[in-house]
Amino acid sequence: MNSPLSTSGSKASPFLDHSLPEAHASVRIPEGASNWRKFLAFAGPGLMVAVGYMDPGNWATDIEGGSRFGYTLLSVILISNLFAMILQHLALKLGIATGRDLAQACRDQFSRPVGLTLWVLAEIAIAATDVAEVLGSAIALNLLFGLPLTVGVVITILDVLVILYFQNRGFRALESIVGGLIFVILCCFIYQMVASHPSLPAIVQNLIPRPEIVMDRHKLYVAIGILGATVMPHNLYLHSSIVQTRGFTRDERGRREAVKFATLDSTLSLFLAFFINASILIVAAAAFHSTGNQSVADITDAHRLLDPVLGVKLAGISFAVALLAAGQNSTVTGTLAGQIVMEGFLNLRLKPWIRRLLTRSIAIIPAFVATLLYGEKGTSELLVFSQVVLSIQLSFAVVPLVWFTSRKDLMGSFVNARWLSITSWIIAAIIFVLNLYLIIASF
Repeated sequence: MNSPLSTSGSKASPFLDHSLPEAHASVRIPEGASNWRKFLAFAGPGLMVAVGYMDPGNWATDIEGGSRFGYTLLSVILISNLFAMILQHLALKLGIATGRDLAQACRDQFSRPVGLTLWVLAEIAIAATDVAEVLGSAIALNLLFGLPLTVGVVITILDVLVILYFQNRGFRALESIVGGLIFVILCCFIYQMVASHPSLPAIVQNLIPRPEIVMDRHKLYVAIGILGATVMPHNLYLHSSIVQTRGFTRDERGRREAVKFATLDSTLSLFLAFFINASILIVAAAAFHSTGNQSVADITDAHRLLDPVLGVKLAGISFAVALLAAGQNSTVTGTLAGQIVMEGFLNLRLKPWIRRLLTRSIAIIPAFVATLLYGEKGTSELLVFSQVVLSIQLSFAVVPLVWFTSRKDLMGSFVNARWLSITSWIIAAIIFVLNLYLIIASF
């Protein structure tokens, strides 16, 4: 059965090129196996996507939000994750139902000038993501080994070799590395949560949003940073592609089964990401805001104060280890997203090491300048700013995604249900309005 997109009469002719061709349908799905075994075979892309919800950019915004405003912005993390679950479902459904990732679909459906504009905006979002990865890894190396930030920034370019090694070992190898690093991050934050003794009533109360978040420009700025760090544009491109690494039967029944298991994988992984993301803010609120250290707004200060404030050993070390794991995890998904975006929009295939060097070089320049001129303060502000940039770019990925998945001529029987289409457009509108409000308020 041909995918709806390939037979819809769109601008693209029936296609032969696959997203991530070297990994396309490379993970076998066992025929006639139990649902549990099939789920395990489909599991993996959700964890790859979840990495973007716990990257170093999240740390900067969550630490600032928790130390300055206590538990208040917990509701923003919850709402952002609910948004993410819906949008990632749309992304995986687009990839499975049409055989096209989001970048390819944009190239098929839009004129070349529009497609090139969206490509540039997507590259800006990936560069902002990579800045956060570079800075996070450099800060972690500084905290663990005392390396100067500028040296740490330069060292991060070596991760090109690491990524290339695991890419050559197969897609499952990449997913296993990502899953292992997520487990390390999870263990570190469970320890910190226990050590910080957070207020459970305050946590529950602040899961409900408060009007003051929108009315206060400072809270709104950090809140939109959290939104940008949580619902990340490159994740939508990434997810629509990597779900196609599964070797499911490309017919109606096979696609429906793939959508079901991929959605379960994505949703469970994002619940895990919500716990880790919320834990960062909760630890900052319990350790700093509740003890009169509301001025803690960067990762280095948080690391330095954790042990004395909490009165336990290893809190600071576990914090730095988790940060390094988060930075390296994000490197994997950032590399893949960069490849998917460039190949999808431009139909241009570069060798992975060239693509990675280009992406990392773009990120290293602002990171190196910020650390050289402004030190720790500069890196902290650049981290938060990078997340706001991501949030501003988000609409340019969300709107095409919602539009494509709401069109029956593209999606066929996989088109969004009416309630899902309405909900998705409301999410897109909220994201757009919040960002517009922030820009106006800033000026």
